[in-house]
Amino acid sequence: MMRITIFGAGAIGGYLAAKLAMAGRVDLSIVARGAHLDAIKTAGLRLIEDGHESTASVRAAAQAQELGVQDYVVLALKAHSLAPALDQIAPLLGEGTAVVTMQNGVPWWYFHKAGGSLEGTRLQAVDPGGVIWDRLGPDRVIGSVVYPAAEVDAPGLVRHIEGKRFSLGEPSGEKSERVMRLAEEMVAAGLQVPVRDDIRSEIWVKLWGNLSFNPISALTGSTLAAIAADEATRALARTMMLEAQAIGESLGVRFAITVDRRIKGAGEVGEHKTSMLQDLERGRPMEIDALVTAVQELGRLTGQPTPTIDSVLALVRRLAIERGCYLTSA
Repeated sequence: MMRITIFGAGAIGGYLAAKLAMAGRVDLSIVARGAHLDAIKTAGLRLIEDGHESTASVRAAAQAQELGVQDYVVLALKAHSLAPALDQIAPLLGEGTAVVTMQNGVPWWYFHKAGGSLEGTRLQAVDPGGVIWDRLGPDRVIGSVVYPAAEVDAPGLVRHIEGKRFSLGEPSGEKSERVMRLAEEMVAAGLQVPVRDDIRSEIWVKLWGNLSFNPISALTGSTLAAIAADEATRALARTMMLEAQAIGESLGVRFAITVDRRIKGAGEVGEHKTSMLQDLERGRPMEIDALVTAVQELGRLTGQPTPTIDSVLALVRRLAIERGCYLTSA
């Protein structure tokens, strides 16, 4: 039976863990902590979906060494939390273990098997000193773009809000046996799991909105709908997105939709606070480096100017530092 560990069983990790566990086809474990871990050990992992609550029996541990070597390790923690967790992740990794990265933003492995003059480049914004690259190894990676929205309502209780799609893709673009097997198990758990031959382009389409709407939301306290409806903030987001589009296209990225359609889609989400604004309000570290700083770095690497991104980044980073919500990926 396939052995899978979800490392970081918060909202998204918890949702994925519950779905896989309830399908009963894999040997599923999670690494969690604190009251969340205690509740799962005591009463199982509870999931509210479509108005119904169900409980999954899940092996849960605070320390990964309790679980042993896995076939797949799903990293569902935020990008800036990855480097500090490497020692904990290490016991899960054997020679053939695949690592599925479910972080938002530009991934640390971006230039692995990307081809071109930047092949093998290590991005300092998300992997200072190449520590993650060296410790995890990019050959293990399966990329993922996560679309579901979920929240932890209480310790051990995850509420699914919307979305069931987890796109997967090898950095090389191949439809490998390991990615197809994982997709099969996730589909059997009731999820939508397309396997992409160009996962980077899909990463960029999601990143496109995150790099602009997230920091603007944190700076203004505004929802997605409010930012999209206001002429000035919509124009600011659009300018940032066009700067990013030029970077992406210089790297061979294909944007399947227009910038205006992407903005319209963000506005249609409604009165929703971005994750960055939520983190700011709760005094938690904000995902600035993966969502914005890394795009600035890509601009420098490709010779594409990023004046608006630079300005917004300076402001949101300063705000995060003042509020104690800035944590680098180091």
